[in-house]
Amino acid sequence: MLLPETVSGYIAQGLSCDHLQVTGDGRHFEAVIVCAAFEGLRSVQRHQKVYAVLGDRMREEIHALSMKTFTPAEWAQQGQ
Repeated sequence: MLLPETVSGYIAQGLSCDHLQVTGDGRHFEAVIVCAAFEGLRSVQRHQKVYAVLGDRMREEIHALSMKTFTPAEWAQQGQ
């Protein structure tokens, strides 16, 4: 079974995140990702960037990934 920490590690290998939190049950995961690389990107583009980092793992290991993506400034506005 895939652990949330493993998914977090996969994402962290490809994106320099200011904050990264992944929870899940082994196949379905939820992630909060704060990354400066999201600056100027729409939500769909941000998700595509994460999917690109995960690559084939999205088909082979991860059944579903729900994401909330923020820039550092947006995250600060959330009071985090």
